[in-house]
Amino acid sequence: MKDTVISEDIIYIGADDHDIGLFESQYDVPNGISYNSYLIKDEKNVVMDTIDSRKTDEWISNLEKALAGAKVDYLVVSHLEPDHAYNIKLLADKFPEMKLIGNAKTFNMLPQFFDIDLTDRKVVVSEGEEINIGKHTLQFFMAPMVHWPEVMVTYEKSEKILFPADGFGKFGTLDTEEDWTCEARRYYFNIVGKYGMQVQALLKKAATLDIKMICPLHGPILKDNLEYYINKYDVWSSYKPEDDGVFIACASIHGNTMNVAKKMEEILNEKGAKKVVVTDLARDDMAEAIEDAFRYDKVILAASSYNGEVFPPMQEFLNHLKGKNYQNRKVGIIENGSWAPSAAKCMKSTLEGMKNITISENVVTIKSTMKDEDISKLENLATDILSK
Repeated sequence: MKDTVISEDIIYIGADDHDIGLFESQYDVPNGISYNSYLIKDEKNVVMDTIDSRKTDEWISNLEKALAGAKVDYLVVSHLEPDHAYNIKLLADKFPEMKLIGNAKTFNMLPQFFDIDLTDRKVVVSEGEEINIGKHTLQFFMAPMVHWPEVMVTYEKSEKILFPADGFGKFGTLDTEEDWTCEARRYYFNIVGKYGMQVQALLKKAATLDIKMICPLHGPILKDNLEYYINKYDVWSSYKPEDDGVFIACASIHGNTMNVAKKMEEILNEKGAKKVVVTDLARDDMAEAIEDAFRYDKVILAASSYNGEVFPPMQEFLNHLKGKNYQNRKVGIIENGSWAPSAAKCMKSTLEGMKNITISENVVTIKSTMKDEDISKLENLATDILSK
C-alpha cells in the first residue's frame, strides 16, 4: 500500500501518522492513519489539500522537495475538516500570491477556522466547472454532506485521476500491509455512513467519468481493479447487506448473557448459517461492531436489563446505528433480567425508529442464567432469523 507513485507531474506529498491514538478522538486506529496531499506540477502548480497539524513539518518538507524552488499557484480545498485543512493559512502566508480554489460553501465556512484576507485570492467554482493549468485540466464536482456540506471532488481530465476528498479512504498508514476492505468499511460506516443518499448521488456523477486512478485523502492510492472499490461504495451507500451472515451483538454484565450469545452462535452454526460473528459490546471496538452490523444481513441483539432499561453498551450501540441510518436488516432479540426484564422493550423502541427493520417475534427472555428449557426458544429464534 506504500506505492505513492502517481505520475511524472502529480506527486504525493502526504505523511503517515503512526503515533495517533484515536482518530477524531473516538476511533481506534492500531495501524495509524495517513494524511494524503498531492502536488500537480504544470504551468501553474496546484496543491490538492493540506494535512493535519500532527505532520505539518513533514508535509512542508515534502512539498518543498517536490517544488524544487518553484512556487504554489493554487490550493484546492476539497474539505475543511482540520485533518486536511489545518495548514491552509500556513500555505497562504508562505505563498502570498497563491489563490485558493473552493466552492461558495467553502468560503462561507473558511473564516470559522482562519483569519485570511481573501481579497483577490479566492477562486469560486461550481458544479462541472473547469480550470486549466497547462497540460492538466481540473474539473470540480460538488459532494455536499459527503460528509460535510462544503465537500467537493476534483477530476483531472488529462491523466483521468479522481481526487475524491474523504471518499474511498481507510484507516491505517500507507506502509501498513493489510486488507483494504475491512478498514475501509470501518472507516466508511463510522464516518460517512449516515450519508448514503449523498454518496449515491456522487457515484452517479463519477459513473460519467473515465477514471484510471483514485487519490483519496486517507489510505492508499487506488490504481487497479477500480470497479471493486466503486462497487463496495455502491453496496455500502445503498445500505444493502454485503454478506450473508448473522452478527450477534452482546452486552453482558456478569457473563451470563454472553453464555447465551455463544450458545446461539453454536445453534446457528448447527443450522447452517454461512457466517456467525459474536461481539462483546462492553469490551470490543464499538466502531468494528458498527461495521459488522452493516456488513451482515441478519443481527441478533443480546443484552442484560439494567436500571429498568438496557445495559448501556447496547443502548450506545443502537444509538450509533440509528445515527448512521441503519436499515434493511432482520433482527432477533434476546434479553436477560433477574426479576423484571426490560432490555427487549428498550431495544425494540430504538429499532422501531429505523427504516425497514424486521424484528423477529420470537423474542427470547432469560432469567439470570440459561436453563435447558431456554434452548428450544433459542432454536426457534435461530430458525426464524435464518428463514428467507
